[in-house]
Amino acid sequence: MFSRNEFTSRRSDVLGLNGIVATSNPIAANAGLDILKKGGNCVDAAVCAASVLNVVEPMSTGIGGDVFALIYDKDSSSVKALNGSGRSGKNSKIEDFTEFGFKEIPTEGKFSGMSVSVPGAVDAWQELLDKFGNFSLDSVLLPAIDIANKGFGVSEITANLWNSSQSKLSINDNCDFLINNKSPKFGDFFANPNLANVLKGISENGKSYFYQGDISNRISDYVKRFHGWLSEEDFAGHESEWIEPITSNYRGYDIWECPPNGQGIAALIALNIFENFDQFDSESDKLHYQIESMKIAFEDALWYVADPAKVKVPVEQLLSKEYAKERFKEIDDSRSNYHYKKGNFKHQGDTVYISVIDGDGNACSLINSLYQGFGTGLVVPETGIALQNRGALFSLNIDHPNIFEPLKRPFNTIIPAMITKHDQLVSSMGVMGGFQQAQGHLQVISNMIDYRMSPQSALDSHRFSVSIEEDLVYLENSFPEQVILELKNKVHNIDLKDGYERGLFGGGQIINRNENGILIGGSDPRKDGQAVSY
Repeated sequence: MFSRNEFTSRRSDVLGLNGIVATSNPIAANAGLDILKKGGNCVDAAVCAASVLNVVEPMSTGIGGDVFALIYDKDSSSVKALNGSGRSGKNSKIEDFTEFGFKEIPTEGKFSGMSVSVPGAVDAWQELLDKFGNFSLDSVLLPAIDIANKGFGVSEITANLWNSSQSKLSINDNCDFLINNKSPKFGDFFANPNLANVLKGISENGKSYFYQGDISNRISDYVKRFHGWLSEEDFAGHESEWIEPITSNYRGYDIWECPPNGQGIAALIALNIFENFDQFDSESDKLHYQIESMKIAFEDALWYVADPAKVKVPVEQLLSKEYAKERFKEIDDSRSNYHYKKGNFKHQGDTVYISVIDGDGNACSLINSLYQGFGTGLVVPETGIALQNRGALFSLNIDHPNIFEPLKRPFNTIIPAMITKHDQLVSSMGVMGGFQQAQGHLQVISNMIDYRMSPQSALDSHRFSVSIEEDLVYLENSFPEQVILELKNKVHNIDLKDGYERGLFGGGQIINRNENGILIGGSDPRKDGQAVSY
């Protein structure tokens, strides 16, 4: 893995008037920018970039995964939200986990089909384009099809993440993502003609190509080989849902997230609690209160967040400012608390995040994810489709709101975000990386609002990551030694890690729009990508 010292180059903020696209891979960012130049808007560019990321960063995203998106509509000065996550199969049986001796849902291996929910990405792409796009799938998928056929060079951090999933992929015969049973290395040439063929079918026939007929049959049959339950009927019955976003005001700015079943509410709870802190002269005190706010937010989110179609999620109560003030009082200013109630989840994940603002001031904040690296590791033969393991985020606790059930959406980690002020767009932003996402939102939003940092500076700043499975706080080893010592003196159990280690600290993209209409973009140095503009 890379040493921090090997990445000493700096990045400037990227400015533009006509549009900015920011992603974790330059090929995808430029493909989205080309769409803008051809007359597409922010949604067209975001879907295009997402499809290209499926090709060039396949361990993180793809048509075998889910999508959540926020749209800022300049004409109505409003934020819209799309839930493009899939449900468990109608024939799912929680009793099967007990029968096979599982105390938690398997994420990989010969039983990994149990964690596969219906992939929602393709339906979400079409929904976004149908409602807000200037173009259709047959136009925006062309770059991804071309790159998948002709090939590309594998980038540095992507190559490392690919290699970390090599053993997981070996469960497949003739896996589309391995070359002679090995993952490609940095600088290797890679092409995926099978994926190109499927994307071509989607571009020519729309989402029905994926959810009805041969492709859905192949996916269902393959999942069943690994003890899963998905059927062709589950695919045919899938649809995305336009929903009301949730919001909370942080120091005069409205922060927008997708509602449960996503974890965006955790970011808002943490921001509400941390808003009561005002001693910014000490970095260690600030970090202490952010860390403790995040612990409390996870305590609530990991219990209450579930499919709102199945259970009542008390969103209004959880986002109450009065509630946040009471929770703030629980924080000891001199000592970390390791007795907050823990959640039931023990997994890390990786994801791709795409931010686009077009020249008209419309914005699309979109996350497309397989959850963990290559999801389950299951790759449907001759399709290039890696299947997500989102179903692993269900609970097997019969008293838990997020209990595994048929036709239910699981707790979902992927959370795009936006910031507005007086209904005017300020920022389209997100931070990728499983449970790091809500923590990343807390930290970069505070950086921009509390410290007036630019998008790039907000992303460059060192981060913490509260472990939700251990009593640990991971810190990037770039933090000053004095700050680390002061946190240890507050009894934080600190583990120092390199900023590039296993995607632990996430990777974000931010585009802001200032009062002059200038777009300002940043891209996380912990990823291979960039923000591009014109």
